[in-house]
Amino acid sequence: MKIQLNGKTVETDCKTLFELRDLRFTPDCITICNGFQTSQDMPLNEGDSVSIIKKGVMPSRDELESMMAARHTPAVHDRVKKARVAVCGLGGLGSNIAVMLARTGVGFLKLIDFDIVEPSNLNRQNYYVKHLGMFKSDALCQQIREINPFIETCGVTAKITRESAKELLSDCDIICEAFDDPAAKAMLTEAVLSEMPEKKLVCGSGMAGFDSSNKIQTRKIFKNLYMCGDSESEAEPGNGLMAPRVSVCAGHQANMILRLIMNINKP
Repeated sequence: MKIQLNGKTVETDCKTLFELRDLRFTPDCITICNGFQTSQDMPLNEGDSVSIIKKGVMPSRDELESMMAARHTPAVHDRVKKARVAVCGLGGLGSNIAVMLARTGVGFLKLIDFDIVEPSNLNRQNYYVKHLGMFKSDALCQQIREINPFIETCGVTAKITRESAKELLSDCDIICEAFDDPAAKAMLTEAVLSEMPEKKLVCGSGMAGFDSSNKIQTRKIFKNLYMCGDSESEAEPGNGLMAPRVSVCAGHQANMILRLIMNINKP
C-alpha cells in the first residue's frame, strides 16, 4: 500500500506502525500517525500520513514539515505556513506572541521593536539573561531560529511612526499590536484602519496584575479589528505587569491570529 512517510509517498508491505518503524528506523523513535502521537502500535491503512522522528536529533526540513503537518493536519499546516504576520512591539505581549506563532509554524514573521533587552524585562518577556543588551528584534529572531530554522523571520529595529507604518507593514496580511504605550497603540490602530483597511489587526489592552485570568477575553470591535484583554487593568504601583496574566493575553492574541489565518472571523 501507499502511505505518506515523513512527507514522501512510499510503498510498504508493513501492516502496523511499529512494524514500519522497526524496519526503517529504531524502536526509540517518536511515532505520529494521522496527527496522533502514540506509544502504542496501530494498524496502517492506505493513504495514512506517518511521521517517524529520531529523538534528540534535528530533523531535516522535509521531516519537520511532515511532523508539523501531522500534528496540525495538512490543511491547517498549509494555511499557517503561507501566513505573513507582523508583530509590532516585542515586549511581554509581542515576544510571547511571536514564539507561539513560530511554534505554530507561521511561515513569515516580521518582528518590529526599537528597544534592547533589559533586566527588568525578564519577569514577563520571552528573553534570557544571554540576550541582555541585544536589540529585541535580533534576540527574538535568534530564538525563533532555534525553535524552527525553516521559518522566515524579518527583524526590524525601528520605532513605528504614523508616517512609516504603511511601508513597514505592507508585506503582511495580519498585524499584531503589542505596544506598552497607549499613545503608540492608538497611533498604530488609526494608521492601519485608515490606510490599510484590508489588513486584519489584533490588539491587546488590559492584562496587568493578578486579577482573574477569566476576565481576559477576545472581542471583535468591528470589521478587521480585534481586542484581547480585560480593557481595564492598567500597570500602576501595586499592580504591575506579571508573567501569568500577560501570557494569558498573549495567548488570546496568538489564538485570534491563528483563527484569522484559518479564515475564522469570530473570536
